[in-house]
Amino acid sequence: MDEYIVGRNAVKEALRAGRSVQRVLIADDKIKTALADIAGLAKSKGIQVRPTPVKQLNKYAEEVPHQGVVALVAAIDFMDLGEVLQEHSDTTPLLILTDGVEDPHNMGAIIRTAECVGATAVLIPKRHNAPINATVAKTSAGAVEQISLVQVGNVSQTIKQLQKQGFWVMGAHMEGDRTMYEADMTIPTVLVIGNEGKGISKVVKEACDFLVTIPMYGNLNSLNASVAAAVLMYEAVRQRNNK
Repeated sequence: MDEYIVGRNAVKEALRAGRSVQRVLIADDKIKTALADIAGLAKSKGIQVRPTPVKQLNKYAEEVPHQGVVALVAAIDFMDLGEVLQEHSDTTPLLILTDGVEDPHNMGAIIRTAECVGATAVLIPKRHNAPINATVAKTSAGAVEQISLVQVGNVSQTIKQLQKQGFWVMGAHMEGDRTMYEADMTIPTVLVIGNEGKGISKVVKEACDFLVTIPMYGNLNSLNASVAAAVLMYEAVRQRNNK
């Protein structure tokens, strides 16, 4: 499931052909010199470029020399959001939108729970998010093949587009303005799950209709990102079943 392309020409052609590239890793000593053209091409297409030590790149060069560049390629086919919503036009959609979830284990767990609760789709940013690789697939227990995954560009713009279509966007935040029990999730809903350490970014937080919090009764004030996502998703299910 973990797919990648190595070598200057192979990566360049993949980018030119519009292949679904998740991230481009370039040797940190060549990103501004010999491989600056590839870095520029990737960035022009909204693909994250990450300076990477050669020692790490060597892990990808089992059969073919990497020449200082590796492209991580989407191991699954992403769906079009419009088509997904059209297919579920007779239901009340529940979308899960990640904003900077970087741990592949968390990403896989979120996708697994989303499939288990019958969520409509998981929306995954092209940048600053864990790539959908073998670790994500394994942690999801195969859910990556069962639920619609949609790759999006700018998260805040995606939120605005969904709001225009009648969705209410709720960001998970430990200092939310209402608890999950007070938030109405029986309507078309987008649940936004933020970064493991920083949470939801400021611009995304401002784009949300409101922020929801999970009540804490112990000494700690937050949950792991995937656990928080699971709690919120099942609260949405509870509300919809009791409607």
